[in-house]
Amino acid sequence: KNLSFNFSITNGVSLGVSGFAVSDQPNFSSEALFYVDSAHLNIDILPLLLKRQIFISKIEFDSPKITIIKNNIGILNIEPFIESDEGETPEARDEFRQEPEEADQKSDNDEDFEKYKGTLKGAIVMQKPSREAETHFKADAKRRSEEDLAKLVEAPEPGARPSWRVRREEFRRQRALRNKIGKFLKEEEAAVILEASRREHGTIIVQSGGPYKMGADPALPALTLSIEHYSRIARLLEHDIPVKLEINVKSKFFEDDSLGYNVVGEIAGTDKKLKGQLVMLGGHLDSWHSGTGSTDNAAGCAVALEAVRILKVIGVKPRRTIRVGLWGGEEQGLHGSRGYVAKHFGDRKTMKLKSAQKNFSVYFNLDNGTGKIRGVYLQGNDAIRPVFEALLKPFNDLGAATLTIRNTGGTDHLAFDAVGLPGFQFIQDQIDYNTRTHHTNMDVYDHALKSDLMQASVIMASFVYHTAMRDAKLPRKPLPKPEPPMTNDQGH
Repeated sequence: KNLSFNFSITNGVSLGVSGFAVSDQPNFSSEALFYVDSAHLNIDILPLLLKRQIFISKIEFDSPKITIIKNNIGILNIEPFIESDEGETPEARDEFRQEPEEADQKSDNDEDFEKYKGTLKGAIVMQKPSREAETHFKADAKRRSEEDLAKLVEAPEPGARPSWRVRREEFRRQRALRNKIGKFLKEEEAAVILEASRREHGTIIVQSGGPYKMGADPALPALTLSIEHYSRIARLLEHDIPVKLEINVKSKFFEDDSLGYNVVGEIAGTDKKLKGQLVMLGGHLDSWHSGTGSTDNAAGCAVALEAVRILKVIGVKPRRTIRVGLWGGEEQGLHGSRGYVAKHFGDRKTMKLKSAQKNFSVYFNLDNGTGKIRGVYLQGNDAIRPVFEALLKPFNDLGAATLTIRNTGGTDHLAFDAVGLPGFQFIQDQIDYNTRTHHTNMDVYDHALKSDLMQASVIMASFVYHTAMRDAKLPRKPLPKPEPPMTNDQGH
């Protein structure tokens, strides 16, 4: 519903779809078709009951002024404070003029909650900052050094707990505490929650502030401030200097359309025996709302589109069909790619596979920012190493030469890997992805590096073309055993 996106591609070629209301089409079916420059694309409808969309119509701050918002649309900047509204939270019930209440709540001990009972009705609630802002003496942006790549090539220690599992457990622990605090504050009828960003220098990292599922009870309105400006308020309160905040947030939940959408396009195969087999590439369309999603993940989508544009322009006739997938709902848990895989290839929970699973060759994903390609994560599939070594060889002088047996997670190749299909994420230079742009208000066009994206597009085009022209499909790992899906595997 009201799908809108725009990608600018090298040499001035662009693809744009604006205000395309799929469910309003006169002959609406499971696939709505449109055409751009002879490339056949379609909207893939996924009945996933994904989320309520939120639109912020108004946000006001005064005395002192605070800024930015965090609710699926963009940024409002009012000096001198920087602030952003939490995703998936409702509007403030009325206009609040209130002195903020500072609470020191860092544990889930019931006694810690008890002391605040009956004191927070109508309050703007803050927590004491858990840390101070730090000046950075190292550059925010960096490329992978030869030493970094050499460490990445080393196989993980046998039996060691993967670092992503440790991070996931900590994320779940923090989420459980946050949910408990949110429930308590709602029961106490607090008005608004203020939080400090986890980044410095005016960079605000914002994600979800409440449940996105249909029918879920909304959380309290929540706003994230830059840590410097949050700490300024906290210091004033600690010195018993009164602070008054006037907050007026107006937002709306859209619950009339619960479907998720993918955009899929292809170059049809030409070999009579192989044209039914698929080589896929892609990235995800959705992004977090305080920025425009330039590095996460318009960059990956633009590279995928540019790769197939290159192949179209040079007139290739691939033996296998080359298909682009631009996924929706990745940030909520890979919903778009997982829904697509379940619809076309198999159920990852039961491992009940569809016939098309046998005709699948590979999926290539790009979703680690704007940095150029340095190699490929083999995802535990060492049988594919010689193939990828040969595909990377022409690009060794562009810095792309590294293969690691390691897995990497958090993005859409996992949906394919989960049902035994070869799915890979490229190793990329980090640039300022983990320091500035990832899920922040700085994820904007200015942080996209044209030369890096051009390099990635050429490598992606070459990988896709040569894979589509091979006599045989790419080697696979053994099929995974049936298992329940991981919950809340949030995306990049």
